[in-house]
Parts: sequence; C-alpha cells; structure tokens
Amino acid sequence: METRNTRDRILEAAAALLAEGGREAVSTRAVSTAAGVQAPTIYRIFGDKQGLLDAVASHGFAAYLEDKAGLPHSEDPVEDLRRGWDLHVGFGVENPAYYALIYGEPRPGVASPAARQAAEILAAQVRRIAEAGRLRVTEERAAHLIHSAGAGMTFELIGLTPEQRDPALSTLARESIIAAVTTDPPTHPDSVTGSAITLRAALDQLDALSPAERVLLDEWLGRIAS
Repeated sequence: METRNTRDRILEAAAALLAEGGREAVSTRAVSTAAGVQAPTIYRIFGDKQGLLDAVASHGFAAYLEDKAGLPHSEDPVEDLRRGWDLHVGFGVENPAYYALIYGEPRPGVASPAARQAAEILAAQVRRIAEAGRLRVTEERAAHLIHSAGAGMTFELIGLTPEQRDPALSTLARESIIAAVTTDPPTHPDSVTGSAITLRAALDQLDALSPAERVLLDEWLGRIAS
C-alpha cells in the first residue's frame, strides 16, 4: 500500500510539473522534491526517467483511452471513426502537455504504453471498416494515414491561439483522410483489391483453415491489397 501511495504521489507531482512547464520541467530532482521522496525511490518504482515519463503519459491518457475504448459501436464503422478522430483531436487540444509527451518525440520502433493502447483502439476501428468491405487500402496503411493526419492536425491546433483555431480545419482534414482510405457502401463486387482487404480482415473467423494456412493466405491477400 505504501508503494502504491508513493507511486501515486510521484505521478501527481510529475503531472503537475508537466502541466506547468512541459516535458523539460519533469526532471528527477524536481519530481522527487515535489513528491517528497528521494531520487532512488523514483528509479526503484519506474526504472528510469523514461519509465517515469511513460507512466505519467499513461496517467494523463487514462480517461481519454477509457472514453475512446468505450465509444459505442454504431451500424456505420466509418461514422465511429469520425467520432474517434474528434475525441482524439479534442483531447490533444485540451491537454497539450500530455499530448506532446506522448507524440511529440517519436522514437523509431518504440512507443509508450499509452500510445500503443491508442494505436490498438484505432486498429480495431479500422478492422471494423475492413470487415464491412469499405476499406480502400490495407489496414496498416489506413491506420498510419489516419494517425499521422490526426496527430498533425492536433499539433497544428495546439500551436494556434484559441482565436485562430478554425473549427472547420479538423473536419476538413478528417473528411479528406476518410475519403482517401474508405469507399462508399457497398464495395463494388468486381473490386479485387477491396475483396482482398475484406477477406483479410476476416481471416481469424475462418475455422476451415489451419493457423499455418491463415498465415499464408494473409501474406497473399496482403500482396493483393497493396
């Protein structure tokens, strides 16, 4: 219990420093002073400074991730994607310090737990669009395009004063990306690429195939879809 209370106290102190001064303000010395603990305690609980920053990011992202994961599914997965985009951009604009901490300094091949969880939610949204036969590109490409456009728009809005923030900017960017990665329902039956994308999204449901056969078919369909 003491360790949990100490961990929470450190996270709250780090979160307050982050909100006041950004990432640079979250030094081990500043956090230990604000939380009333010794620096070795921070290393014992979080491993290193990056571990602390990742934990702070998860702490600040928790409510957003809960809201996004809890978005009810409608009959239109593309409309659900729109709502997910708006939630993402809205969180970033309202919480710029947390957003910059999570997405502001990308590390090749490395993502914070919060960023990975957000990516998994987006991937699930894209998978539903693929299963509906409405995805124009591969799931991987769609997810990368949606995330990069959403993050870019969020950082653009963060950099503007409230008076400069045109509410139409995010909507225009969102609809442009949706048009680039999705099709109108239903997918044309003669679209080989669309059929490959849809079948690939449903591979896990094909009980007639062995795991090895699903892996092989996934590779073939991925080539067709690309």
